[in-house]
Amino acid sequence: MSKVHIDLADRSYDVWCDYGVLDSLGEKIASLKLLTQCAMITDSNVESFYAESVMADLVASGLSVSRHVVKAGEAAKSMNNVEMLCREMTQAGHGRKSFVLALGGGVVGDLAGFVAAVFYRGVPFVQIPTTIVSQVDSSVGGKTGVNIAEGKNLVGAFHQPKLVIVDPKTLSSLPGREYREGFAEVIKHAAIRDAAMFDDLEKLDPSDQQPPAELLARNLAIKARVVEEDEQELNDTRALLNFGHTIGHGIEASLPYGELLHGEAISLGIRAAVYLSQKRSTLSTEEGARILALLEAFQLPLVLDENIATATIMQKLLTDKKFSSGSIRFVLLKALGVSFVSDEIAEEDLRDAIEHLRTPY
Repeated sequence: MSKVHIDLADRSYDVWCDYGVLDSLGEKIASLKLLTQCAMITDSNVESFYAESVMADLVASGLSVSRHVVKAGEAAKSMNNVEMLCREMTQAGHGRKSFVLALGGGVVGDLAGFVAAVFYRGVPFVQIPTTIVSQVDSSVGGKTGVNIAEGKNLVGAFHQPKLVIVDPKTLSSLPGREYREGFAEVIKHAAIRDAAMFDDLEKLDPSDQQPPAELLARNLAIKARVVEEDEQELNDTRALLNFGHTIGHGIEASLPYGELLHGEAISLGIRAAVYLSQKRSTLSTEEGARILALLEAFQLPLVLDENIATATIMQKLLTDKKFSSGSIRFVLLKALGVSFVSDEIAEEDLRDAIEHLRTPY
């Protein structure tokens, strides 16, 4: 069984990753010596697959558990749901002596983590991610938050989990589209820090929803080391994880939440970032083609819908929190596995990259 340790002094924690590790959930939570009351937050999709068994394990471990369910989808990340969940938890008798358990994908993790950060000014929480995006990326690092009309994740807090349990067997219950979209984040990790991972990714069958646990752990280790170096994105290290996300988030926010899945929007953002990496940096044509070929293999979009206006995308991305004091900090590649944050990308470059997405691939 793979264990990835995130070393953040008194906020350190472990990520356990292997097939069947969810069966030891009660034991692992008990070892943390958390409090005895648990508020489990999940969504309407995940609930039917895993909520009963997870609750049974927790109860068998001596915990008192309440279940809180939000409607599945990106729209769940709202301040209305934060208030609703805090009220439900209060009505269920939770307080300072409770902890939150997030059971679901990135949406549930972000929402539940933010609830944990603000409920009674902060209670512990545990992550059980059930999608590729959450298992390789969003469950680790402590970024929590919700969306507002002006953009994604603009309201949130840094709140590290106490434990993360990654069981790849949960991926088998995902619809194919939701499984594949998560590989945008895996491809991102390979592009920014691990060129050798491309060999392994190119051997995968995108229709086989049982990826090697070692591959997931390898991605988690990349995320862990970045978070250790720059927990709250105070220097350029953690910003590297935004490769493909600047324009990707702008595209995602230009549509009703959920119309384009997160990884699908990031795929378009990665194509734009590859284009700018070849135009403004030293990424070779061959290396760029290799990235795009992998995105295509996982059936991720590479051409922007003509009905999404460039002006709308620009308006959304220019309000994104990735912009520091109004300046554009854009992640580029020098080569596969070699990334950096550039401050030499102008608004006209962003528009050019968005227009590039309208060209055939």
